[in-house]
This record gives sequence, structure tokens and C-alpha cells, in this order.
Amino acid sequence: MTPASTAKKVATSKSSSDYSAHHLQVLEGLEAVRKRPGMYIGSTDSRGLMHCLWEIIDNAVDEALGGHGDRIEVILHLDGSVEVRDIARGIPVDIEPRTGLTGVEVVFTKLHAGGKFGGGSYTASGGLHGVGASVVNALSARLDVEVDRGGKTYAMSFRRGEPGYFPDVASSDKSPDHEFTPYERTSELAVIGKSKRGATGTRVRYWSDPQIFLKDADFDYEGLVGRARQTSFLVPGLTLVIRDERRLPGTPGEHGPHEEVFVHDGGISEFAEFLAPDPSVTDVWRLRGTGHFTETVPVLDAKGHMSPQDVERECEVDIAVRWGTGYDAKVRSFVNIIATPKGGTHMAGFEQALLKVFRKQLEVNARRLKVGSDKVDKDDILAGLTSVVTVRLAEPQFEGQTKEVLGTNAVRAIVARVVEKELTNALTSTKRGEKQQAAMLLEKVTAEMKSRISARLHKETQRKKNALETSSLPAKLADCRSNDIERTELFIVEGDSALGTAKLARDSDVQALLPIRGKILNVQKASLTDMLGNAECAAIIQVIGAGSGRSFDVDAARYGKVIIMTDADVDGAHIRTLLLTLFFRYMRPLVEAGKVYAAVPPLHRIEVSAAGARKGELLYTYSEAEMRRTVASLTKRGRTIKQPMQRYKGLGEMDADQLAETTMDPRHRTLRKVTMADAEDSERVFELLMGNEVAPRRDFIVRGSAQLDRERIDA
Repeated sequence: MTPASTAKKVATSKSSSDYSAHHLQVLEGLEAVRKRPGMYIGSTDSRGLMHCLWEIIDNAVDEALGGHGDRIEVILHLDGSVEVRDIARGIPVDIEPRTGLTGVEVVFTKLHAGGKFGGGSYTASGGLHGVGASVVNALSARLDVEVDRGGKTYAMSFRRGEPGYFPDVASSDKSPDHEFTPYERTSELAVIGKSKRGATGTRVRYWSDPQIFLKDADFDYEGLVGRARQTSFLVPGLTLVIRDERRLPGTPGEHGPHEEVFVHDGGISEFAEFLAPDPSVTDVWRLRGTGHFTETVPVLDAKGHMSPQDVERECEVDIAVRWGTGYDAKVRSFVNIIATPKGGTHMAGFEQALLKVFRKQLEVNARRLKVGSDKVDKDDILAGLTSVVTVRLAEPQFEGQTKEVLGTNAVRAIVARVVEKELTNALTSTKRGEKQQAAMLLEKVTAEMKSRISARLHKETQRKKNALETSSLPAKLADCRSNDIERTELFIVEGDSALGTAKLARDSDVQALLPIRGKILNVQKASLTDMLGNAECAAIIQVIGAGSGRSFDVDAARYGKVIIMTDADVDGAHIRTLLLTLFFRYMRPLVEAGKVYAAVPPLHRIEVSAAGARKGELLYTYSEAEMRRTVASLTKRGRTIKQPMQRYKGLGEMDADQLAETTMDPRHRTLRKVTMADAEDSERVFELLMGNEVAPRRDFIVRGSAQLDRERIDA
């Protein structure tokens, strides 16, 4: 053994032996929150910032849910702070006996402390873990809370979770940068004024800590409005006021304070009508019921010890369902007004009961509906369904603080039982109107089932045909040689002129080319028959080889990437939009899987002259702004630019080497991935730009005309 290896072994041994208990850190109180904020709010970007705001708003909503308030105000202040006001019972101001602290300080400084652990203050609430308010406090540069109770107004301030005193407590000019004096021995819940007789409520204002959150983190006004509207549907009679005083460009309040008020008395029936995107087949049906179950939970006794006890729980089920003529499903689920976008046991019970009820009803009406031996599938039932599924129960079990999945097992059977009973009553009703709607719904579900089976058979036949008859692919397709789906790419190019150049520029082993003639059919307006009859649309669907519509199978696609390569002008953008409309409407899973891209060809070619016999440098820029910055930089460095600079009007103006280097070669090119981050927004934009309704599109053009840079128009 060499001396070096011996020394290395000794060093390793010493390092291991030096690891002892004094290396361990114990984070006390709110230190853990500041050290690992992602564990509590998910991230430190805008999503985490909004999560903090939801925690404070949900506390106020829980009060309204218990019948203790009917108005909540959210104010986005000009200085970056946010304030939430409610007219409810107000946070307790008396002393909590185990800690010796006031209720206000316990709520905002102690993790896992609150009134939602089975103490009888809340029968059903969105808050469960007792960390919401204290986490927001820990992640705030400053937090002020005011409470109206017993004819007095109490106030307390915190800096990064620590209670103390700001001299501006009674001033309107508050700031986290003002002098702060922490309480040394005992903290104080100050009385700063008198409140109206009988008036109670809480006001929380906080400034998020720039040491924690990213610089570009900001409150999402549209997201806040959407959540407020949703909550007003879920808690009928609750008024929510959203006021934006920030004057941010691009927001409704950019020219002055902007306020929106939400209140809905119709509950989830009105919510389902609001969400529904299509004409109705049925009215909104309400499926209501309750169920009981027993669960063993740890309960805090008078001595502060946790002991397991069997507790009788009640689960209230309230579901609104409405079927329309479309085939997209919109199902929203909630537990105690908290959205569960990833479902859980309540959604499992709902879908289980839907399938059971419809299978039984189709079996009973098999002769009239000509069902045969075919079995209805879940997707056949969900087609055209708009539904709001809500359950209310005490202390539900969620997966994580973000509460996206309900885990209480007993809820599944209760929801399934309620839905089975109530939906069967609706489908077998003898009332004239309901009987007619039920018949139409069963016919729709049967038609969806038959369409699915027919599409599957057609797809299987088509696959066999494609496997046997490779010559059925369009003659204009310049296919690639490789069969490795992960590596292959299909370029959809604009016109035959670009195709000629692209053939020379491509890597024929993995890059295939399909030219299209100009602008394809606008499929947002056209029918399915017209789309399939259009030569260009049919060629694209045929070449990708995965079907279309509901029968589309992303795993059967012949290429790993589909890249739209059009000219960098207005016509090219229009063609790209038409192609994306086709993918969005009939090959959506391809977009959702992140396999659709847009190529980014350059706009300018800058040739930099070189002294002597040296070869000049070629630079490419992709926007007018980038071109100006590049020219200015070169001029500043004393470089000479050959004039005139080339401005590409189309792909056909490039030679093969230029096209390969800038647009097609994976080592140098830039691709824009087309994503489905928000399918609802995408649907709305496509309908606005490409749909049948002309008036909204005209209004959009008129509103945006003032922002148009006339120099960007090629005329």
C-alpha cells in the first residue's frame, strides 16, 4: 500500500469518526419553515406566494362555512402587501392555558396549533394541520393582525415570525423596513381602539419576505379572481370582494384601483351551469345524501396527551351533474370547499357509481337502445358531463399540505351509495320532463359507446392496412430511414420550395419531411367530415399514424417529435396557428405529451467583414430587437458589417447549409415546445381566433389595434 493511499484511508476514517451528535441541528418553531419553505408551500415562486394567500383566505372561508360570516375582502396594496378582511368571530384574544400566550400569538407563531383538531370549533373546514397562518407569518417580512372582539380592537405585529412592536402600528404608512422592536420577556396583544358594539372580525396584512421568495414572484390576479368566484359558488350567500390597487401594466387595475365582487346564491347548480361549455341534454341534477362512518383518531385530552379514540363521523355529499351535447368532460371535486384537482376517494366513489348505474340502466333498456352485448365504459358516460362533486366531513385525510388528493377511505363507499340511489331515481323518474331527459341521456351514452367501439375497430383495421400497404403513405412524404421513435422527427414544411432546400439540409436518417400547400382547413369551424375530406389534414393524420379524435393513440405515433416549420412572417404564423388548431382539436394527446414543436428560423443574416484573407463571421438573429442589439454591439467593437444585411422573407431564401445550421440541426437550432399548461385557456384562445363567432374576434382585433407596431407589417 502506498503512503498516499494510506493517508487517504486515515483521512476517510477520521472524517467518519468526526461525525457526532454536535453536527446535528434542531430547528425550533418557525425556523424549520424558513429553512425548508418548499415543504410547506410547494415552491418559492408565484405559486408558493399564492399558496400563502390561500391559507389566509381559507381561514376566513372556514368561518363563513361554519355560519359565522358572510363577507371577505382581499386587497392587493400598492406597496406589494396583501390584506384579508373578514366579518366573523375574530381570532380568540384570551390566554391559551398550556402556552400562556394569547390566541392570536398561538395561531401565528405555533405550528400545528388551531381550532381544527376536533375541539368543536369547526365541524368541517379546509384547514386541517394548524400550520397555515404560522407558515405565512414565518415567510413574511412583516405581518400585522387586527382583531375586533368585545368592543375593542386588538393588534399584534410580527417580523419574520417574531412578535414585536412597529411604531407605525396606528399609521396608514406601514412598511416592513420601519424600525422593529422584538418583545424580550413577554409579548403584548395591544388594544389600539374601540370597535362597534357587537362587531367582530379579523384583518391580516402581510408583506412577503424577499429573502424567501423569488424576485419575479407576484400575486396572480386572474388566479385570485377565479378562486374567489369558485368559492362564492361553493358557499352560497358569501360575498367575496377582490380589490387590486397595484396599478400593474396588463392587469384590469393598471389605470386605477379595480374591484370585483362575487356572490352566488345558486350554489353548485349555478357553478355547473357556469362551467358547462356546450348546449344541455339534461338539466342540472343534484345528488344529495349523508353517510356515517367510524374512524380511530388520536384525540388530545385535558392533560395534553394524545390517546386513540373511536369517533363517529358524518359525511355530507352534494353533487351537481349536467350532461351536454359535447364529448369533453369537466369534473371539479372539492372537500370542505378545498379543491382536489387530483381526485381521491370521493372521485373514485363517484365514478364507480356512475359506471354501475349506467350499465344497469342500459341493460334494462337494451332492446330499445339496441345495445347488444357491448359494455359501456367510463369515458362513454363522462362524455359531455359537467359535474361539481363536493363532500363535507370533519378532519378529512389529505396527502400533504397542498391537499390535492383526499385519502379518507370510508368516503368512497358513502359517495358511491348516494350517487347510485339519487342518479337511479333521476334516470327512472316518471315525471314527463325528467323522463324525456333521461331517455336522451341514455341514447347519448349508447351513441358514445358505439362510436368508441366503431373507432377502435376502424383503428385496428387501419393499422393492419398501414402495416401491409406502406405505399398508402402520401407520395410527397420524404420519410426517414430510422424506425427508432425516440429519435425520429417529422417536419411539416410550408410549400414545395422550402421542401427542396429542407431535403438537402436534413439528416435523412432521422428527419422526415411533409410539405403542405399554403393554409390548411380551419378545423375549428369545419365539421369532422370536412376535416377528414381535406387532403392536407388527412395527409398529416395519415403520416403521424396514430388516428384522430377520441381514438387517437399517442403510443402509435410514427415519430417522436412533430415540428412545424413555417416562414417567419404573418402568413407563416397563420399557417402555424391552423396546424396547431388541427393538433389541438384532433390530436390533443400529442400536444399533452410534449411532442409538438415549432421551429424558430432566423429573420436576419449578418455578415461581419474580416481583414485580409480571413473568412468573415456569419451571425443570425431571430427578432428585430436582437438584430439591433447585435449591430450595436459589433459597431461598438469596431467590426464592419457587410451591407445590405439579408432579411429572410421565407425558408426558401436560405441555402441548405444555412437552413441546417439555424433551423434543423439539433446541435444549433432552437425549438419552441407547444404545451398544454392550461387547456381551458388554450380552448378559449383557439375558439376566439379560429371559431364560428365573428363578433368576439372583431372586438379582440379592435382592442389590440392600438398596440400594433405598424413597422412589423410586411406590406
